[in-house]
Amino acid sequence: MKRLFSGIIAMLLLVICMFTFTGCKEKEVDNNLVKVNYNVSNPVASTKVLKLGFDDTFYPYGYKDAETLLYKGFDLEFAKMVCDELGWKLELVPINWDLKDAEINSGNIDCIWNGFTINTRENDYEWTDAYCDNTIVVLVKESSGINSLADLSGKIVMAQAGSSAEDALNDKDNTALVSSFKNGNFLTVANYVLGYQELKQGSVDALVVDSTVVESFVGNDTGYKVLTEVISTEQYGVGFKKGNTMLCSIINTVMKEVAKTNEFKDLVKKYGLEDTVIFGK
Repeated sequence: MKRLFSGIIAMLLLVICMFTFTGCKEKEVDNNLVKVNYNVSNPVASTKVLKLGFDDTFYPYGYKDAETLLYKGFDLEFAKMVCDELGWKLELVPINWDLKDAEINSGNIDCIWNGFTINTRENDYEWTDAYCDNTIVVLVKESSGINSLADLSGKIVMAQAGSSAEDALNDKDNTALVSSFKNGNFLTVANYVLGYQELKQGSVDALVVDSTVVESFVGNDTGYKVLTEVISTEQYGVGFKKGNTMLCSIINTVMKEVAKTNEFKDLVKKYGLEDTVIFGK
């Protein structure tokens, strides 16, 4: 299969230099921004390390296992499959999610691959195709009396700083909703795990969060519910520094090829993401 990918990527390098595409292929390559040193005759022959930035509390996409202290997750394992096909090494770099822009612009990481929402950020990064659907929902206590978004009026609402939930609440479509919250705004917290603790302690009335990660907070705890009404719907992609079209295009192509394999289908089932993953269907 690697011979096939070598041919695919060689063709990609030629195509990228000749045409203008949308998404991560929308600009000609600036070689000063591309961090890959290729052998022209065999673009995957030389060793390459892909530095992947992620939030290590974002189950099931990327997280630190409490027992083994190893990094695991759907996105991290998907990235490992892609790197294996390319003959590259994968370096996992846990980051402060609120500082992700500084991390990628400084070159400390090559990409952000961790349940990273494309919507509202379309022009801020080079993006792969969307590979996963997601919904931004509201988690509350069963006893809170909150049964709809309208019931959040006058309530203390929290979201993770720099997250897609924060972006969704800041979207102009939700201006009226946010203005109904206590003090006409919402609070932010460093990560969703801490946000859930605030909800549990009663410091906040509601936590706005990605639907696919709620289970990781609640677990076997009882007395919590997700509102039927959602804040927004969105899609995940892999984000690269603006201008890094070549690396984005290569990863995008190999992601799609890997998604055709049984190994990838097993990974989707492992994390229970059959209803949300787009690739491979």
